[in-house]
Amino acid sequence: MAPPIARSPRPPPRPPQRSAQPSRGGAGTWAPREEAAAGVRPPRRGRAGERGAGRRGGARRTMAAAAAAPGRARRGAPMYSKELTSQKRDEFEDILEERRLSSDLRYAMKCYTPVIYKGLSPCKPNAIKNAVLQSEQVQYVIKQLAKEMGESPDIIQEEATEILDEMGHSMQLGAVRFFAFTLSKIFKRLFQRVCVNEEGMQRLQHAIQEHPVVLLPSHRSYVDFLMLSYLLYTYDLALPVIAAGIDFLGMKIVGELLRRAGAFFMRRSFGGNRLYWAVFAEYVKTMLRSGYAPIEFFLEGTRSRTAKTLTPKFGLLSIVMEPFFKREVFDTYLVPISISYERILEESLYAYELLGVPKPKESTSGLLKARRILSDNFGTIHIYVGQPVSLRTLASGRINRCPYNLVPRHLPQKPSEDIQEFVSDVAYKMELLQIENMVLSPWVLIAAVLLQNLPAMDFELLIEKTLWLKGLTQTFGGFIEWPDNLCAKKAVMSGLTLHSNIARLVDGHVVLNDKGVEDGAVGEIIFKCALAVLMCATYRNQLLNVFVRPSLVAVALQMTRSFRKEEVYSCFSFLRDVFSDEFIFFPGISLKDFEEGCFLLTKCDAIQTSQQEIYPTDKGSVIVSFLSAMFRPFVEGYQLIFRYLSKETKEAFTEKQFIPGVRNFVFQLLEKGNTQCYEALSSDMQKNALAALVQLGAVKKKKMSNGFAYNVNQEAVNKILDMFDARIPVQKPVAARL
Repeated sequence: MAPPIARSPRPPPRPPQRSAQPSRGGAGTWAPREEAAAGVRPPRRGRAGERGAGRRGGARRTMAAAAAAPGRARRGAPMYSKELTSQKRDEFEDILEERRLSSDLRYAMKCYTPVIYKGLSPCKPNAIKNAVLQSEQVQYVIKQLAKEMGESPDIIQEEATEILDEMGHSMQLGAVRFFAFTLSKIFKRLFQRVCVNEEGMQRLQHAIQEHPVVLLPSHRSYVDFLMLSYLLYTYDLALPVIAAGIDFLGMKIVGELLRRAGAFFMRRSFGGNRLYWAVFAEYVKTMLRSGYAPIEFFLEGTRSRTAKTLTPKFGLLSIVMEPFFKREVFDTYLVPISISYERILEESLYAYELLGVPKPKESTSGLLKARRILSDNFGTIHIYVGQPVSLRTLASGRINRCPYNLVPRHLPQKPSEDIQEFVSDVAYKMELLQIENMVLSPWVLIAAVLLQNLPAMDFELLIEKTLWLKGLTQTFGGFIEWPDNLCAKKAVMSGLTLHSNIARLVDGHVVLNDKGVEDGAVGEIIFKCALAVLMCATYRNQLLNVFVRPSLVAVALQMTRSFRKEEVYSCFSFLRDVFSDEFIFFPGISLKDFEEGCFLLTKCDAIQTSQQEIYPTDKGSVIVSFLSAMFRPFVEGYQLIFRYLSKETKEAFTEKQFIPGVRNFVFQLLEKGNTQCYEALSSDMQKNALAALVQLGAVKKKKMSNGFAYNVNQEAVNKILDMFDARIPVQKPVAARL
């Protein structure tokens, strides 16, 4: 869903603002070929062209033991392997620095002649539409539907044309220049800095010229797609065509501007509409095969309201892989992109949505009302363009493409089980690469410490704990952006100032900014407290991406009350299954994740391990307690949700009945003072807990005409609840599926 953007001639050279980062690496499988790089024009910003090949970095390691976790083993070598050896990270440059010094109009009207795939001439949008309509795939489906429905093929063809007109982009340089000018003005008002790794842009430019490219950014805000197009225009790279939700078409003027800036629109659900699916898939594949422009979409499907990466959606990824499977392209590059916000524009809106307040409908009037945020400060954005990953390399030795040769290309084929598994693995790999390169601000650390010390925390102690957590995060491989030349006290104060809507300093203590909680009815007080907690938790959740594996080991140690490695691993594997919708785990490597968690805890001297045992050190008890406490809202929240479902007596219920029911249940417990787990009010946690029980077989999910219905197996839910409460031992992973 996004507009593209712009960049103008540079003013006299100035030293660029940089923030050199502690190292961490990304597992990329691609490097530009020398022969392809020869004669390639380097990106035209700063001194990127003078730098060598991209330097990557980070705390990683390759886990010893590639033993498969319970369940069906994945075929071939593991696709995702997180290394924990120190390397150097790419440096960042602030692209707004130049914009503050030169004319935005000159920037928007600059000479824009990007190098594109194989030096091809750009395709006109109408030429792409005509190619789609005349394609064998679409014509085959039209004839099949006409035969089945007894309609004239011309009528079905007309319907296909209408679908394309609704869906297709109509990129025009005039609209691109308009967005370039407008977004320059807006971004300079909203953000202090927009930092990008220039080596990543250099790698991307090489990739775009070699093979079709698919951009896969993380999705935390509507700004994501605007910013990415702005960035590519700034560096004179080919602008992407972006998959956008059909909702944006409801925005008068804005929807059409987005279309002209490269957005193509897809319905949220195809509802078994074979014609729509055929036209949409062929439209995307035609753009990919032609190398007309990079294709951009969000694997998560929608914005994450919690700043945790959402489980991937496979539909679009499967479509962009198909030309490679059918040998229509030699290779395709997948580029993971991590976009990190020091302060998220929609932070309060997300908290309201999680508490059940309906999401405002996208509209032009709503956009105009939102202009008041232009007076706010949203800090810094970091954009990390990851290594382009070769689809050909990923598929080598794992995918047999021969079956595609046995059937005419235009005939629809259901992907084999191997292909579906491969698509799933690639999706998880891309999301894990996004997570690896997320940049953490000091406020993320402050939020994590503060949430463990409510209702108030001494300011000096907060500084001390934040510094301690900074060290632990770096040991675990976290990518921290610490403000240059700022002492700890000033860095913490700067974070509190930027997020004064969430927390404030009162009489030497830091408290959540829940103004007015002493006024009003009990229900209103609880709502305001929950709002503040959920906004703060959004930032703590960014840290959990780094801490999830050692944290689950710490929780497992406390739940089992045993030092036997086998029992701790059984509990870890159980927790990993339960929280599989909360956090991203690569499928089928539970043991490897456990070993990574143990390795990181050993690295910071929190535990010692032998062949049979794991036990905390004297120093480690503080770390294990902190990690367990950071995860406590999830453990307690799931316990409350499971307790509600264990008493569910209805024969069947829908999600629309479940969410208000469990919210009221938790609300009552909060009113009585029987829990302090405000995060259990989050609809995101409630849906994830329900999904976990479905996967564990404790709740049955059945498709109905108007959605899904759920039936609870109370005995199974009670058994899982007992495991959570540590009343019964967690079963071994092999037998843990109830």
